[in-house]
Amino acid sequence: MARKPMGLPAGLEIRGDTIRIRFVWNGKRHSETLNYPPTKSGIAAVSRLRDQVKDLIRHGIFTDAKYAELFPRSVNAPEFSAPTFGEYAQLWLDSREIAGGTRNNYKSALNNYWMPHLAVTQLVAITPTLLRRITSEIQWASPSVKRNALTKISTVLASAAADGLIQKNPADSIELPKRTKKGIDPFTQDEAERIIAHLYASDHWPSRIYAAYFEFVFYTGMRLSEALAMRWDAIDTERRTAHVCRTIALGEVQERTKTGRDRFVLLNDRAMHAIEFAKGYAERRRSGQGKIKETPYIFPLSKNNEHVKETSNIHHQWRPTLKELGVRYRPPYNCRHTYATICLMSGMNPAFIAQQLGHSVQMLLSTYARWLNSSNDWEELKKLKIAPKVAQA
Repeated sequence: MARKPMGLPAGLEIRGDTIRIRFVWNGKRHSETLNYPPTKSGIAAVSRLRDQVKDLIRHGIFTDAKYAELFPRSVNAPEFSAPTFGEYAQLWLDSREIAGGTRNNYKSALNNYWMPHLAVTQLVAITPTLLRRITSEIQWASPSVKRNALTKISTVLASAAADGLIQKNPADSIELPKRTKKGIDPFTQDEAERIIAHLYASDHWPSRIYAAYFEFVFYTGMRLSEALAMRWDAIDTERRTAHVCRTIALGEVQERTKTGRDRFVLLNDRAMHAIEFAKGYAERRRSGQGKIKETPYIFPLSKNNEHVKETSNIHHQWRPTLKELGVRYRPPYNCRHTYATICLMSGMNPAFIAQQLGHSVQMLLSTYARWLNSSNDWEELKKLKIAPKVAQA
């Protein structure tokens, strides 16, 4: 039978290379063996833990959940069993009403980076130190990937704290990598015109709908997925407006936008030209040989589907066109940037441009500051009266 060595604090005993703690709770004796070495520092740490337990019991706040938190590996813990991270993360994800793309983003981040380390770990056993160790061991592809993964686990753990399963979010103290601002690389208006003209000149008439589509996004600034989901019922030709209220996500048309807020975009002459071409294209499609002869969508870029399933499909026409024209390659999303910069350099009101793009004014100015009034920069500089006043030799 183990004996308490002389000088060992009350309630502690040495058990081989470990230390056992004893205490009375709810009228019953409890003992827990802890993996602390029987050294001076180990004994001090276990003694502090026992003092904490005694204080909690004395104040009547030592609960089943607290027992599981302080002794997460105990086989003697009460019936209460704190959920594991894997169990809670799945419950949290199932209870959320979020878009499919957002859900997949969470699943990917959690499965790739956190589940291999924390799936069977109880929530109460997750500490900032544990998260730091895991974070340091992972080979991150980039700072943005690391930031995304840390943000996702922090959101889940914050919810666990709000549910009362843990005292506080252990990810709060983990520093996030700084955001890296992606450079904006729009096309010039001349490049945009050449791309559009080349697509309209295609000998294969079904491919000309791509010309109308790109003319539309170049001169409305809509997101690619918003334009692909644009239906005839969202166009008011008399008022020359388009109601942006849908998007393509995961192959399906979603009744929402990326920001969750719909908006009305005014259609300039070039956007109206694309709409008129799409009308004629729809008439010709009705008499064609395609599987789908009628569709409510304005830009059906496939004869066998009502709408494009993925924005990646538009690259089949985009990449060859730029190569044939000798235009430096940039992704199709830069059509949106092109419209924004053309509007800014034309001196249009930033608030109006932001509303048309579905941005905040702050985001517009921070993203496109380099193009704001750039054509008038030298005129502005002339206002600075700094001519030299020293005598000329």
